[in-house]
Amino acid sequence: MTILGNLYAISAPSGGGKTSLVQRLLTRVDSIQVSVSHTTRPKRSREVDGKDYYFIDEKQFLYMLAENTFIEHAKVFDHYYGTSKNWLEETLRQGIDVVLEIDWQGAAQIRKLIPKTVGIFILPPSRETLESRLRHRGQDSDAVIAGRLNKASEEISHFGEYDYLIVNDDFDRAVQDLTSIVLAERLKTEKQQIKQQDLLKEFIKTSV
Repeated sequence: MTILGNLYAISAPSGGGKTSLVQRLLTRVDSIQVSVSHTTRPKRSREVDGKDYYFIDEKQFLYMLAENTFIEHAKVFDHYYGTSKNWLEETLRQGIDVVLEIDWQGAAQIRKLIPKTVGIFILPPSRETLESRLRHRGQDSDAVIAGRLNKASEEISHFGEYDYLIVNDDFDRAVQDLTSIVLAERLKTEKQQIKQQDLLKEFIKTSV
């Protein structure tokens, strides 16, 4: 697959703030999209089907999985998540950057298939802050919150598998860090050589 756009796998423990950071990123950078994953988890009150996720039942998900629809999939908190392979490949071919908001398992799968995937891990500033954010959402029981905090330790232990680590303490600074990564990746010689090939040929030809 010829990749013109950059692919970003962004992970964080639940409550780490990755969704809010990514949404702000989209307002600051053009030619970038968030992949809309399929999931079997229940839709939350503010979520929109087809915008936040494609909400499907487990039977349909397993059928799509058997049909090799997903480039990556994972089971998190008893629910399945998967990324459409065809949509991802076509979007990258068009030179559009794609953000995958996925857990470490999905990120590992993506890196095996697309080694040049840029991995970014979002780290909360402390366990206390993470717990406060989870409780502030007001959508989980104490037992679920305890489970998410325990899961956070496992997820964070995989931070070394990522290219970048952002601490989401000051939100605006974290947004700037995320934006800087995306802009810097676009300026790498490998990408610029394709984008600026006519300009490069003009100068190289002139100098010969």
